[in-house]
Amino acid sequence: MGSTDAVIQLRGIRAMCICGALPEEQDRRQPYEFDIDIIADVPATTTDVLGDTIDYGAVLDRIEAVTRDETFQLFERMAQRVAEAVLTDERIEEVTVEVRKLRPPVAQDVASSGMRLTRRR
Repeated sequence: MGSTDAVIQLRGIRAMCICGALPEEQDRRQPYEFDIDIIADVPATTTDVLGDTIDYGAVLDRIEAVTRDETFQLFERMAQRVAEAVLTDERIEEVTVEVRKLRPPVAQDVASSGMRLTRRR
């Protein structure tokens, strides 16, 4: 990491997604939650200028577009697509995407199932 690299954290992003291997999971949206860590050169750490940081509103718009407009069988693929969408901002060097399915279709009492992946430019 360089002298102005920073980790921007987006926590608890909720989305209703079409994602699942079971036929009924392809028929209705289900709740998912995402945590995103973005590593980027952020001169705003020294300049205090808005234009010198990552516009996380724009990042959230790209994440929302993926979760709204695309369908998946596996949350592993959904996490990859979210990472690709985040990395469209050339200033972002690395992203970690954690995704949790909030109502996994299992008999056991499980709060969530999920995974985490990191992608670098």
